[in-house]
Amino acid sequence: MNKKPAKDAWGTRIGLILAMAGNAVGLGNFLRFPIQAIQNGGGAFIIPYLISFILLGIPLLLVEWSTGRFAGLRGHHSSPFVLQSLNKKPYWKYIGAIGLFSNIVIASYYCYIESWTLSYVYHSLIRTFDGMTEAQVSGFFDNYLKISTSTTGIPFESILFYLLCLGINIWILSQTLRKGIERAAKFFMPLLVIFGLFLVIRIVTIKAGEQGAINDGWLGLEFLWTPDLNSLSNPKVWLSAAGQIFFTLSLGMGCIQCYASYLKEKDDVVLNSMTAGFMNEFTEIVIGASIIIPISIGYFGIDKVVELSQIGGFGLGFRTMPFLFEQWGDVLASLSGMAFFGLLFGAGITSSLAMGSPIVGFLKDNFGWSRKKGALAFGGIILLFGIPTVLFFSKGVFDEYDYWGGTIALVLYATAEIILFSWIVGIDKGWKLIHQGADMRIAGVFKFVLKYITPTMLILILLASAVKPKDDDWSLLSLKGWELDKSSIIGELFHKDIGPNKTWFADEYYAEQASLVHRIVTTEKGNKLELLVGNSIISYRLSGRQQLMVAEGDRVKAGEVLYKGRIINTVFYIDSARIALLLLFLLLCFFVWKANKRPSDYYEFEQLKL
Repeated sequence: MNKKPAKDAWGTRIGLILAMAGNAVGLGNFLRFPIQAIQNGGGAFIIPYLISFILLGIPLLLVEWSTGRFAGLRGHHSSPFVLQSLNKKPYWKYIGAIGLFSNIVIASYYCYIESWTLSYVYHSLIRTFDGMTEAQVSGFFDNYLKISTSTTGIPFESILFYLLCLGINIWILSQTLRKGIERAAKFFMPLLVIFGLFLVIRIVTIKAGEQGAINDGWLGLEFLWTPDLNSLSNPKVWLSAAGQIFFTLSLGMGCIQCYASYLKEKDDVVLNSMTAGFMNEFTEIVIGASIIIPISIGYFGIDKVVELSQIGGFGLGFRTMPFLFEQWGDVLASLSGMAFFGLLFGAGITSSLAMGSPIVGFLKDNFGWSRKKGALAFGGIILLFGIPTVLFFSKGVFDEYDYWGGTIALVLYATAEIILFSWIVGIDKGWKLIHQGADMRIAGVFKFVLKYITPTMLILILLASAVKPKDDDWSLLSLKGWELDKSSIIGELFHKDIGPNKTWFADEYYAEQASLVHRIVTTEKGNKLELLVGNSIISYRLSGRQQLMVAEGDRVKAGEVLYKGRIINTVFYIDSARIALLLLFLLLCFFVWKANKRPSDYYEFEQLKL
């Protein structure tokens, strides 16, 4: 067998485990999981979540660890050639390009969110939030996202922190595996757990009537884990659980395969993958679930937290947590803010480093680039695709990146790799590959799971995502047809969520829904129009060249003209983002094709003797 020994390798097993855990432990563990649990049956959510972990998470972890090691022994450290190392058919490397695509797209917006956490560590330490009301803290976050608005006198603050965060990622990626990613994981992962446990202990010991709290901290945990068993019959809950498993374990991206490609031939992938996987689950279920929801219920009460959960974990994390920490006094507020946002930064950067590794590995393996040059190239392309999410965050660019790159692409890649592993290569050979050098053996039932259950679940997830009924109401399913949800794949493709403003450019802007003109504020730069829709305020900022067609107190119907002038509708930014994503994938396929022209040592899996 012709092997290419890897010049780069992990220094220690603990370094590998922490790096793999760092890849999985990300912002979703602390911001997304508790919100998903509340919205999907509380304690009952853990049942489909753990079932998804067993039937999707563990099988895909085993597949990605074992195939990554196999490809790495043949000199391949990126998803296109990980897949083709298992089968010589040329189309597999282009399917593998989905992995590179996902990493670039996700990192493009993930590094921006990561930079928020770094900024909030800074603001917690300099006491920016001291004396602010809840509304002012929320307004601070809105202003931070407006590039031209300075929150503390620092011009273009969000861009500066974004560039700083990107620079840190590039610098760590440019180092060797041991001195870069492994050292970062050894530093950030223990620190993350220490910060997390400090916050959990402080939060669960909150007492009603002390420091403004209206409930004990334990009430939040009781509420979060009180099961609503009726939710178990709702397909939406099961889809949400499966989606959270993908999100939390970083499956379907090729990151795990890249890290595993630096393993030695006899390294135990069963023990390593199980250790990293269960470490992530502990962090998510025990620590992640014990921070945001319990402290929010302690100070706001259950009803308000249920309402706030509709705006997601980011809303609770950045709009409310600094205000809640301020209730503990100056010293604890600063320490808690540093701990919480430092925890998020550590979780974020260990994940974004994992996203950069397949790109660096691809350029290093196939074009002879050094790690430093590859890291700079990764930073450059992330900056190119990330700047639109910074500049047009509120225009839907972020959502498009997250949907196509961070959701659909992951499931597509995972479906392809499990079919390749279990059916085309064959489960018997795959099973031997998993256990090569392993002291620990997986229960034999997982052969059946790998071959039948996991592929079936993934295909069903894709189909359900394509035809999801309106508002996730699965009772609408009928042989006569049903109205699709705007977040279904078909609904997204055909802009089902776009209202009357369907053209890229227009001379008139129409009301998206029935509303009341709440307030009109005139400034030097133009007018600010506020519409009251239900209990929510929707704001529009008009330039001096745009003319209002409504007055305060007017009741507006959907489709009525709100203002006139030169208008760029949101659909322009959405379509532009989609075109950019398509061009990125085609460009990656071109580079994969060019890489294939270079000398390579493809090794057919069928010849492998285990």
